Amino acid sequence: MGLNQPNTAFNNLRRFVRRNETVEHCELCSAALAHEHQHLLEPANRKLVCSCDACAILFASSDAKYRRVPRRVKLLENFQIDDSQWDSLLIPINMAFFFYSSLQKKTVALYPSPAGPTESLLPLDAWAEILDANPILKNLEADTEALLVNRVQKPEYFVVPIDKCYELTGLIRAYWRGLAGGTEVWEKIQQFFARLKQHA
Repeated sequence: MGLNQPNTAFNNLRRFVRRNETVEHCELCSAALAHEHQHLLEPANRKLVCSCDACAILFASSDAKYRRVPRRVKLLENFQIDDSQWDSLLIPINMAFFFYSSLQKKTVALYPSPAGPTESLLPLDAWAEILDANPILKNLEADTEALLVNRVQKPEYFVVPIDKCYELTGLIRAYWRGLAGGTEVWEKIQQFFARLKQHA
């Protein structure tokens, strides 16, 4: 296990840490953006780009340099996985996200940490079993949609846009204090998942 492309990962995280500036701008045409706006992903380096609606429409094709990040959030209430299957994935914490990388031709597993998103070596046999039990995972958009798992308390499973995974990681990086994280970061994490449920 190791940090996944540190410079790129940290650039992604900076987008979700509170900024002094009040208005963000489209990184393609410089148009002013609302707080809630589109994102594009550059699969070659997993870089997220803020975009206006007009520019985002230009990148609907999977052959383009950028891929439009979808907005779908879905709570998977009947997700099939037991504790032994989760343990077999070798994720060191009870929170992670999984997406299919079109460049690597495989599913990638990352977990949020105070150091940023950390890649875990995903045992393919274990993942294949979970994939077969949950066919919805086969319909996720490559690179831009992920399975987000939260097993810290009551297990929760979501289909989310990849930018939501980086938003969660950014919160942890920004607010984590000491060895256990501190009260504030866990409140932020709870609020994050509460918002996900509202949007699902």
